[in-house]
Amino acid sequence: PVASSVEEFKMPKTHRCNPALFEKDLTGEVIIVTGANSGCGLETCRQLLKQNATVVLACRNEYKAQVALKDLDSDNASFIQLDLADLISVRSFAAKFIEAYNRLDVLVNNAGVMACPYGTTKDGFEMQFGSNHLGHFLLAHLLTPLLIKTSEDITNKPSKLVILSSCAASQMWMTKGDPEIFFDDMNWQKEGKKYSRLDAYQQSKLANYLHAMEVSRRYDSSKLMAFSIHPGWVRTNLDRHMNPCNCLEDVIRNTIQWLGLMIPLDDGAQTTLHCVLSDAEDLVNGAFYAQFGPFKDKASQPGGWPLDLPNPNATSEAATKLWKESEKLVGIE
Repeated sequence: PVASSVEEFKMPKTHRCNPALFEKDLTGEVIIVTGANSGCGLETCRQLLKQNATVVLACRNEYKAQVALKDLDSDNASFIQLDLADLISVRSFAAKFIEAYNRLDVLVNNAGVMACPYGTTKDGFEMQFGSNHLGHFLLAHLLTPLLIKTSEDITNKPSKLVILSSCAASQMWMTKGDPEIFFDDMNWQKEGKKYSRLDAYQQSKLANYLHAMEVSRRYDSSKLMAFSIHPGWVRTNLDRHMNPCNCLEDVIRNTIQWLGLMIPLDDGAQTTLHCVLSDAEDLVNGAFYAQFGPFKDKASQPGGWPLDLPNPNATSEAATKLWKESEKLVGIE
């Protein structure tokens, strides 16, 4: 079934930023990128630093972050440790950042895990929902006052929250059914319920989409805008848990990239950069910006900046309910 679906998936054109956006001078702007030590996060940092932004790499592994800093080789790049699977670490990161910086122009919630074996965060949440959504949800909550203050006191333009979601927030050609938020068991704790790595991943990515949607409804768009994105099927180590055998990893990836389904890192960063760099009037608040991808819905496969997510479960009602449940889970009163 997957093979036949691949044959049906025609190679669309890669969405790329207007080159004029890369000419913008970002001197003075402060941007946080989570999961910035590799993949799309690192490529995003690389471009922003070229444009003179001050970039904070928010990473769990200090050694890997230091390697990334050496690679980036910029005085405008720094590192603050952040483990999204530990809410104490999230709160510590926010406190350290606010102490060190008086502004925040953009928060890029880039980090993520995909289809990993069942595990829990330090707070007992299912790992993918806990780190992909709840950790980022709390981080955004703690930093939103500074994002808004930056808009009001310094820039007189909207600050931005850019959240990496995925085409997995909808049905793909290798999955069955539309992803949903399992409100009765978001953390897969029901006795007798079999854990599905892919279903859990899709739930977390739908949560990312709904998070951006609800931010756009709760805050003044002249002060804060939010977007969710599908960066594309990018050649990173995110999909390492999907490969049946490590020895076949490069063979599988090379084949997929040869078929035109997987894109290189610089293309994978384009959608994030489009949302970060574009003027507010050229963006749709709360919208989903998608590189081409293996959406089950053929009309959505070319992607779109923006694109209507083809999932009937991606509703404003679900977004509001998820927000309230997330507040309870992370301890926001």
